[in-house]
Amino acid sequence: MARHSVLGAVLVGALALAGCGGAKVGDSSAGAAGDCGTFNLAVNPWVGYEANAAVLAYVAEKELKCKVTKKELKEEVAWQGFGTGEVDAVVENWGHDDLRKKYIDEQKTAVSAGSTGVKGQIGWYVPPWLAKEHPDILDWNNLNKYADQFKTSESGDKGQLLDGDPSFVTNDEALVKNLNLNYKVVYGGSETALIQAFRQAEKDKKWVIGYFYSPQWLLNEVKLEKVKLPEYKAGCDADAEKVACDYPDYDLDKIVSKKFADANGPAFNLVKNFKWTNQDQNTVAKYIAEDKMKPEEAAKKWVEANADKIKAWTAKA
Repeated sequence: MARHSVLGAVLVGALALAGCGGAKVGDSSAGAAGDCGTFNLAVNPWVGYEANAAVLAYVAEKELKCKVTKKELKEEVAWQGFGTGEVDAVVENWGHDDLRKKYIDEQKTAVSAGSTGVKGQIGWYVPPWLAKEHPDILDWNNLNKYADQFKTSESGDKGQLLDGDPSFVTNDEALVKNLNLNYKVVYGGSETALIQAFRQAEKDKKWVIGYFYSPQWLLNEVKLEKVKLPEYKAGCDADAEKVACDYPDYDLDKIVSKKFADANGPAFNLVKNFKWTNQDQNTVAKYIAEDKMKPEEAAKKWVEANADKIKAWTAKA
């Protein structure tokens, strides 16, 4: 889920380094209908996305005989790759109106390939024990009352609001400022750091409040409680500096290179047809993150149990 920010020349360089050899989008070997060729699949840095990518890559390779090249890229870098042929598909997009405007509307290098079927939600969460002992903490109006309890060495004299990877979609710094909260956003650095913090907080009854999201397999294990922020209304997050409302609900979709879509090959039809549920994703994500299965093994296990869905995804357009 990455926030709209910052990337510039460094990220262009990262994209160049991430690029692999083989057929490029638009080459006859990559695009001709009936010939799958090379399928360049971006993998963004959270396990839900990795679950999507694992299953799509497995089906593309085993059912369609594609040559799949996975590229681990943060979101904006991946979108840059649509115009160069480095990236054919991003398969879990969290909104990104800014990137849609730039790459779909203006540059016309990308198009939407429809919903994944997964519904996404971002927010602030606390561990279950804390919500049970202090139920009023679930109303943002009461957060300053508890700020001292959340202090850490990183947050100084303010409460710590724990975030994940700085590239994730986040309005948290603006929210803290605009809601006049005595908190400091501290970046844990990754999805794994968030999971470890919340797990530990529940186990040891530690005071932790932080950014989290669904779908996420951890929510099946630790029933994190969401803090109610001011209600989201259309446009309330239009100005990133002035955001003072909750996050919207997301219908997570797929974005593909326009060249990839126009070629209309087997891999594009697979991406277009790909649709599953939050529970499907959480199942595969748990196989990868918690059960320590390799992505290919996790995908194989799920695919073999869901033949009807695979049949629908691989049907001719």
